[in-house]
Amino acid sequence: MPRITAASNAAQRAETRRRVLTAFGELLFTHGLPGLTMTDVARHAGVGRTAVYNYYADMEQLLIAYALDETERFLGDLRESLAALQNPVDRLALYVRAQVEDLSRRHLPPGPAMGAVLSPASFAKLADHVGELNLLLQDILRDGIAAGYLPPTDVGQLARLIHGTLSSSAARGNSANGTELDELEERLVQTVRFIQLGAGARFDDDGRPARLA
Repeated sequence: MPRITAASNAAQRAETRRRVLTAFGELLFTHGLPGLTMTDVARHAGVGRTAVYNYYADMEQLLIAYALDETERFLGDLRESLAALQNPVDRLALYVRAQVEDLSRRHLPPGPAMGAVLSPASFAKLADHVGELNLLLQDILRDGIAAGYLPPTDVGQLARLIHGTLSSSAARGNSANGTELDELEERLVQTVRFIQLGAGARFDDDGRPARLA
């Protein structure tokens, strides 16, 4: 009989957690949060309900674990992509596009709704991670101002306005055909340029970011 090592046990636990979080995310996408139960998640993940409770005591713990996991992965991918760009106006475009696409894909409840279903402590933990996104955006805006591509402004206030626009621009739907995808892409392009111009960016005749006079 093969010997089960600690390493294989740890890998199995990690795999089970990943299956549970993936199942939870898929159910959020197809059914939404209201009425969702731990039994639903266990059945969709293909594991026993007890296995889910071994990792998450209730739906609140599962929701916050999923939100933190998704945000952490998104932040890592976004930072890597931003590091490949030099121009701050191009980095702003990438940030906007990534945020809208992520908000459209994840289908997490919006901030106020999350606050209604989470305890203050859990909501604060999630807010810390979301705050990292806000700081990342503020850094992009500060770089743009310092490099002369954006006019001086209240960076904190501008970041809040941008995030408000991003939340309202996210397309939340379960599916889209080719025509709808083209329309979504066009709206996304318009949203990116709207935010760039709203931040004070200007472009040359070839559409490249230009320093302000």
